[in-house]
Amino acid sequence: MAVDDLSEPILPGPGASDYERYLRTDELLSLQPEPEKSAHRDELLFTTVHQSSELWLKLAWHEVEEATTLLEDAQLGAAIRLLRRALLCLQFATGQLDMLEQMSPWEYQVIRKKLGHGSGFDSPGFREIRRVTPALGQVFSALLRERGLSVVDLYVQGREHEELYQLGECLIEWDERLTLWRMRHYKVVSRIIGDEVIGTQGTPVELLGGLIKQKFFPELWDARNRLTELAGSAEDT
Repeated sequence: MAVDDLSEPILPGPGASDYERYLRTDELLSLQPEPEKSAHRDELLFTTVHQSSELWLKLAWHEVEEATTLLEDAQLGAAIRLLRRALLCLQFATGQLDMLEQMSPWEYQVIRKKLGHGSGFDSPGFREIRRVTPALGQVFSALLRERGLSVVDLYVQGREHEELYQLGECLIEWDERLTLWRMRHYKVVSRIIGDEVIGTQGTPVELLGGLIKQKFFPELWDARNRLTELAGSAEDT
């Protein structure tokens, strides 16, 4: 009886192993600048951070979109599981921005000249996140209406609506992590090129700081204010 040689690839495509063929590592690793064509050696660092960020953001918005579909079918538990994955994706994308601060602000100017009009505003991943997030909020609001609840009611009666409560917490954490990503991005840009300069698309860097205040789910944040007021009123009576 012949025994298969497990060291030989069986999947189609280029690559010396099935690992390389499945992940298309030849193609993937060719997407970064080659040293001889780089304006500066740190182009590899710069592109690695941004390309991997786009992968994490892609996974994040895919999970949010699928979670929204599950919520439309009242599958709260399955949706929450996917949203927790999406939250980790944002955490990873935010954390790796630390690597960009390892570049010299003067030497980065060499790389910047090669970016053309490229800007983080053009991120496909973040564009898709802005597309799918409002729908997530809408289906959450619809679930509250079905149960005759306001956001404040949900938190006051949280133990009676555990899955819906956990869903609300996932949404506010999603909003929070998007804010943290924006804030971290703003501080990285400020540290590297300054906070009183013009970006690659003619946009003042300080505009990035203003975006930190944007909220996708303001009703969830406002509920905290109302809960504190409600608790204060209860103590006064």
